[in-house]
This record gives sequence, C-alpha cells and structure tokens, in this order.
Amino acid sequence: MLPDVQAWIKDAKRRYLWVNRTFLLNYGMHGLTEVLGKTDDDLSPAHLATHFREGDEAVLAGQTVQGRLELVGRFDHTASWCFTTKRPVRDAKNRIIGTAGITRALDATQIDQRDDIRLGVVISLMTRSLDKPVTNAAMARKAGMSVRAFERSFVREYGVPPQQYLKRLRIQTACRLLVDTREAIAAIAQRCGFADQSHLTREFRRITGLTPSTYREKYAAVNIPSPAAFVLSSRRSKR
Repeated sequence: MLPDVQAWIKDAKRRYLWVNRTFLLNYGMHGLTEVLGKTDDDLSPAHLATHFREGDEAVLAGQTVQGRLELVGRFDHTASWCFTTKRPVRDAKNRIIGTAGITRALDATQIDQRDDIRLGVVISLMTRSLDKPVTNAAMARKAGMSVRAFERSFVREYGVPPQQYLKRLRIQTACRLLVDTREAIAAIAQRCGFADQSHLTREFRRITGLTPSTYREKYAAVNIPSPAAFVLSSRRSKR
C-alpha cells in the first residue's frame, strides 16, 4: 500500500469503477459508495471537469501518460504538484473499455531536482510567476537549453507554444479564483498577470466564451468541496 498515491479506474463513459483510500481522502470522502458511478462532472466544478474529460478522451483514444507533471488539488482547496500515469484499460479482444491512473504528490524541491521530468522546472517557474512577465529566454535558461531548443521541446511535450500555455495557465488560475473565492475581479486580474480587469475580461471571454463575472455567477453557486486544482490541456495527456 502506498499512502501518498491516488489510484482510480474509470469506464468508457468516464464513470469511476474503483478508487483507493488515498483518492477518497483527497476528495474528502469516506467510502467507495460516495464515488462509484460518478464522473468528474459530479465531483468537480465545471471548469475542472472539462479538463479531466478531455484527458479521459485522449486516453480512450489510445494515448498513454507516463510520469506527467501536473497540478492536482484537494477538497480543502489546496493544491500540489503531482506525477500522473494513466493507461487505457482493454478487454480480452484488445478493445479500450476504460482508463486507469495513479498520481503522486511531490514538493517543490523534488520537482526542481527531477531532471528526468521534461520541462518540469519551467512549469513550476510559470506557476510561481503568474503575476509577472516570463520570457521564453528566461524559461529556456531555467531548463538549461537554448531558446530554439526549448521552444521546440515545449511544443513537442505540451502541444502549444510556451506563451500560449502560460496564458492558458493564467486563465485557468483565474477560473479557480473566481469559483473558489470572492476576491475582486480586478485583484484576480493582477494576480494572474493581466494588465487590468479589462485585459482579463477580453482574454477570458475569448477562451471561455464568458466574462469573468458571468463565469463566477454560473459556477460558484454550484461549487462543491472538491479539488481546487486544474490540469492543463496538452496534446499527449491530461488528468
């Protein structure tokens, strides 16, 4: 038994068939009956469930996630960096009928020291620097690479250029703050690296189709105790 590892199995409709004790504790649950048959749409706010659903669809299409660095939250609205592995579940005829996954939390020191986790230190840098500009050159230096090599590696690993990923991270962080707090939208804009509330509103509407205030009204009222983290979309893997 590994007390720090969450594990789960889902069917092809993304319904949980089994989870371990650590998963239950992370979600603030006490027994399997609280989660069996449910999906992330039942367990998480809409802005999180969307990313989880996209990840399930990628794995159901035959992709495999191996040691993926991602940010995962808890029922108490804290979050930690985790390494996640997910694989398709196949039947006797080799047809994909579900997904199985595990994730294990690491501390920031471990993340920065793990040379075998590609670009993990850059993602950590982005997360710590949401309120200030971060150039590709600075990220390349952090990864110990040339700018060109860094940009190529990042697109290959995450499916989007570094600055696009950073903007998505800022928007997703704003989503979480809008749902989980009553902080003023102008303050959220500043915390997430936007010039002002108008700048956040323009980018937020372009990506989500909603204004920040509408998003808050739509999702905050239905928010339930659940992980307050997000997993960034990528070409290869998502939670």
